[in-house]
Amino acid sequence: MGLNRQDKAAVIEEVAGIVANSSAIVIAEYRGLSVEAVTKLRAEARKNGVTLRVVKNTLVRRAVEGTEFAGLADQFVGPLVYGFSADPVAAAKVLVNFAKGNDKLVIKGGAMANYVMDVEAVKNLAEMPSREELIAKLMATMNEPIAKFVRTINEVPARFVRTVAAVRDAKEQAAA
Repeated sequence: MGLNRQDKAAVIEEVAGIVANSSAIVIAEYRGLSVEAVTKLRAEARKNGVTLRVVKNTLVRRAVEGTEFAGLADQFVGPLVYGFSADPVAAAKVLVNFAKGNDKLVIKGGAMANYVMDVEAVKNLAEMPSREELIAKLMATMNEPIAKFVRTINEVPARFVRTVAAVRDAKEQAAA
């Protein structure tokens, strides 16, 4: 059963809201995927903050009209699953990693703000560390000089205590 005009408008509005909150869109053809595989893909996507939608291509085309993802609209052909995410790497990572283990899911392309990506660009994006990983590396890098300074400061009294203990032990041996 097809959607009536109001239902189509509601779907377009919903997808436009998702697009507005996304920094990346990745599209993949899902022809031939089993229900279990799609369920696993959706669970993995949910865990990583990626919104997956299977919507008519014409409705998504209308939803991205006038946005920074409008250049991707000419690739909306065939049975597609759309991955939307606020983290630019998350959608690419989820779909590319799933496609490695399941040959029925074929990455078709993607887009970031005013930049349409081909399949290779999406795969390269998936190999990048996520935002959280980059922040963790930055914090570790920023924390290292402070930690080294604290170890250096703590070494002075520790060395003094070891020296006093060595002098004590030497006096005890001399007395014995």
